[in-house]
Amino acid sequence: MKAGEEFVLSFTHSVNKRPVYDTLQVQGDHLVIVKSVYDSFGAGMPEGTTAEGELTVLPDGWLQWSVARPVPEIIVRVGEVANHTLMIKARTFPLTELAEPGTALVFRVRMVSLFAALKGWCRQ
Repeated sequence: MKAGEEFVLSFTHSVNKRPVYDTLQVQGDHLVIVKSVYDSFGAGMPEGTTAEGELTVLPDGWLQWSVARPVPEIIVRVGEVANHTLMIKARTFPLTELAEPGTALVFRVRMVSLFAALKGWCRQ
């Protein structure tokens, strides 16, 4: 991915059993959590605007917590019940198709030469 491009990690919240969509953006050598979108509150979900982020109600009634939190990486432990999904460039990948449930997947920015990227892509 190029700087400025975004991807979405989605999952089913463990308490309220509702979907959550976290948008992340590639920025230089790190990721930035841009926003979380959800339709009901659950444990750990922002319930209002804070110094870190702004909560708004979207026209369709969903909630959006906008934030600009830089992180070096995101670690997701793949779960079957959580239905973790990666959405990138109009493609959707259930994480259970990429790794066994219980496996920790790490999402981070790593510079790769065009040659290495094409070589890896050709092996798929």
